[in-house]
Amino acid sequence: MDVHSAYVAPARALIDPMLPRGGVGAIVDLGGPPERILLTIRHHYRDAAAFVEAFGCSVHCHEEGLHEFEGGPEVEGFRPGDEVAPGIVVQEVGAICPDECALLIDAGPGALACADGVVRWHEGDPLGFVPDGLLGDDPEGVKSGLRAAYARIAEACEFDALLLAHGGPMASGGREALAAFARG
Repeated sequence: MDVHSAYVAPARALIDPMLPRGGVGAIVDLGGPPERILLTIRHHYRDAAAFVEAFGCSVHCHEEGLHEFEGGPEVEGFRPGDEVAPGIVVQEVGAICPDECALLIDAGPGALACADGVVRWHEGDPLGFVPDGLLGDDPEGVKSGLRAAYARIAEACEFDALLLAHGGPMASGGREALAAFARG
């Protein structure tokens, strides 16, 4: 499974972090050391501990996912609508689970970082859902909820790039692709 993370250098924010090939230090070359880690869903803690240790980053996820971190590691909660880093605002998704969100990034033409609700397995593939077995007891209900959330986001938010936790990013045309995906 193709898994991705992102670094928003102007905001000094890592999203769903994974170690790059050059280790934690390679991030510094992209625009300075990170200050915070943002999770689009509680399960995307991934390699956050390495960045916390190296740079003293704070870690943040939707408040509905904080139960995952009782007893450690330290994670702070946020809510939809919060600006969690300069130019990064939380968008509610909540269809797979209550703590799933998207992050609207005000950098360049704008970007939207999504959790697990939408995937693109290979470059050139259309956007899709994860397999039904990963969508709980009511896959069609979850898909309906995801379509509604992404339709609302695509209508209300300005962005061009789409950053996916699973599958390659779309450098342009992401908003239109997400709106079309939401329409089914």
